[in-house]
Amino acid sequence: MKISYNWLKEYLNLELSPYETAELLTDIGLETEAVTEYKNPHHGWDGLVIGAVKKVSRHPNADKLHIALVDIGQTENLQIVCGAPNIASGQKVVVALPGTTIYPSKGQPVTIRKATIRGTESSGMICAEDEIGLGTSHDGILVLPDNAPAGAPLSTLFTVHTDYVFDIGLTPNRADAFSHIGVARDLRAAINIRQDKNLQLLLPEINENLFTSHSHPIEVIVENPTLCPRYAGVVIQNLRVGPSPQWLQQRLLAVGQRPINNIVDITNYILLELGQPLHAFDAAKIKGRKIIVKTLPQKTPFTTLDGNQHELNAEDLMICDAEEGLCIAGVFGGLGSGVTEQTTTIFLESAYFLPSSVRKTSTRHNLRTEAAMRFEKGVNPDNVVYALKRAASLMVELAGGEVASAIVDIYPKKIEPFAVTLRFNHLDRLAGYTIDADTIKDILEQLDIRIEKETQETLQLQVPPFKPDVQREADIAEEILRIYGFNRIPIPETFHTALSHADVTDAREHVNHVICDYLSAAGFHEIINNSLSQSEYYANQEDVVRLLKSTNTSLNILRKNMVFSGLETIRFNLYRHNNDLKLFELGKSYHFKEGSYSEKTHLALFLTGNNHPESWKEKSKPTDFFYLKSVVHNLLQRGGITTTDEQPADPKLFDFGLTYFANQQPLVSFGLLQKKLTASMDIRQEVYHADFDWELFFHLAQQHVIRFREIPRFPGIRRDLALLLAEDIPFKAVRKIALEEGRRLLKDVNLFDLYRDPKWGNQKKSYAVSYFFMDENKTLTDKDIDEIMERMIQRYRAELQAEIR
Repeated sequence: MKISYNWLKEYLNLELSPYETAELLTDIGLETEAVTEYKNPHHGWDGLVIGAVKKVSRHPNADKLHIALVDIGQTENLQIVCGAPNIASGQKVVVALPGTTIYPSKGQPVTIRKATIRGTESSGMICAEDEIGLGTSHDGILVLPDNAPAGAPLSTLFTVHTDYVFDIGLTPNRADAFSHIGVARDLRAAINIRQDKNLQLLLPEINENLFTSHSHPIEVIVENPTLCPRYAGVVIQNLRVGPSPQWLQQRLLAVGQRPINNIVDITNYILLELGQPLHAFDAAKIKGRKIIVKTLPQKTPFTTLDGNQHELNAEDLMICDAEEGLCIAGVFGGLGSGVTEQTTTIFLESAYFLPSSVRKTSTRHNLRTEAAMRFEKGVNPDNVVYALKRAASLMVELAGGEVASAIVDIYPKKIEPFAVTLRFNHLDRLAGYTIDADTIKDILEQLDIRIEKETQETLQLQVPPFKPDVQREADIAEEILRIYGFNRIPIPETFHTALSHADVTDAREHVNHVICDYLSAAGFHEIINNSLSQSEYYANQEDVVRLLKSTNTSLNILRKNMVFSGLETIRFNLYRHNNDLKLFELGKSYHFKEGSYSEKTHLALFLTGNNHPESWKEKSKPTDFFYLKSVVHNLLQRGGITTTDEQPADPKLFDFGLTYFANQQPLVSFGLLQKKLTASMDIRQEVYHADFDWELFFHLAQQHVIRFREIPRFPGIRRDLALLLAEDIPFKAVRKIALEEGRRLLKDVNLFDLYRDPKWGNQKKSYAVSYFFMDENKTLTDKDIDEIMERMIQRYRAELQAEIR
């Protein structure tokens, strides 16, 4: 949510700087993720000056061009070729001098240079308002007031609008802060409590004299008061639909809203100011002069303002006239009843709709609008009529309208405040600190929470409906603490706690803990990613699990593997210059095959960047395949798992890698992810990945029994062998023969050197292999070992065509 600093100061005498304000907002639970300086036009008016047109003549070689002599306060007038039909002698105009870059309302910036146009030299440009970002008109050049001083910078006539905009990561429970006044209310409370001030919330005043005419009534009927507890409306006539004044456009632009026209802009302004969505209907299109709030039959077709047709659900609340639906209540207006440039009379709606109903309808039709986001969280039902009057007042002021009906307000059953009891000792226990009772009451008063009854031990409170998340004693405690300041709670010098121990009885939980503890100790960080993913990652794949309805079109399936969500996390970190990552995730993938759904649990590892940070003692080293392989082997060892086979990993996913099998089933695949895959995610460094079948891992780990044996009494013997082999023969072939011949006496086979000599070409390599033998029952002799080694050598020669070096 974007909040304007200048706009906040309309409701609060705010003396804090923008950055001090941002810090305080974060401290009271409205986390400010960024503070952006806003300037419109963002380039200012550099290089633009006021010119006086002294003479205008026709261009000798072009019927639609003129040659103007323009005084810009210098010794000589500028000669400028201009094609505007409205240029005339005596005008004051905007001149862009050569070398000036102008920023149009649409399109790319343009740098003005001296030019020869149809044989005539032109030294600059006389600008229209859209060419300098001041408006949208391109009907002709912008004519300035006669008293504008020639030669003066344009900035002396037009002010550059500057502001600071807070990007607040608003949590879903904070419906009360979904507006500028809601944020201002929290700021007032925190400043008054922490700085002992008495700031007042400056709400806009309403001129009640505007609401006396009853000449143009419209009947309103609410057939479903459960889904629409409160509905209000008023008719405004003699409106002139057109552009909004600059101050209103600037307010909307600063917080990312595009101005449309004065009527729509005012409804958006009220939504951002008060958090109350409004909707304007063209009164001429309301058949039967009736507004009926009701549901329509299942599968009734309805076309929304964006031109898309929807089939309504029987539970979708609609705003209708005497014949048809006009608007999906709280979500989106209809195409046939919207305000156009020809509209002169509107019916303006302000309502409170049941949050759960709006949420279901919005999700059902995948319509995520600003109005729906506020209604589904719960707007302030006590603000419905005030917001309506505020908007009507602005429409009278800015669009020349007249209020033409009494305000209709259908509110059969008042939404009462939430009754909550606060115990002082319970607050002390939650806070770990005793806050003075008078301070507590001041905080509650600042937050508009009314104290109904007070005793020595408790407060009986009435929480206003605009705080739908504050309905328990713990919620009240949180409100008090965030305004008082969590950082103001002193940290005690000693802590008192009781240690308890419980045996882990769940085998799966035990295995998870063992493996996660190992990875954490090895420098890995656990991540928990969203199981929702983007279908574009799995283009042309039919076995994905698709969501029937998604509020986010970018998250419309369940992930089929762990790769893309992990790469998204890596990309997020790389964008923030966190380049050295070791990550792991225990999560699920989801599949649809032959009409049935299934899910699979994985342990996924991701490594990228350097293996360890640089230091004075040792240079940093990039992570590589062999480090990942060592981690995989250590995990298998922790689980007591022995693999039975290995094959190259899937080349569709890995540039190179291995897949280990256990019981003829793939247990883990690991290697270097395809560089074209990581590049498609805007990752420009190597990413290594391992994917364990966690169900199989758990099954095998369960079978592992830890056995103890005495330390061997007899010494072992090591023998080394150098083998010259063909390049395509893997070490596992060498190891397999060794284990078969060594049987119970061979305890370990290790490759300790790999050598390639240019003289051998690209077809040969040399393995240096060590063999460790030991017998638990006797001391081995050279003869025992020589016999085994000879058998190995014979098989190496026969089966692998090896040369013994």
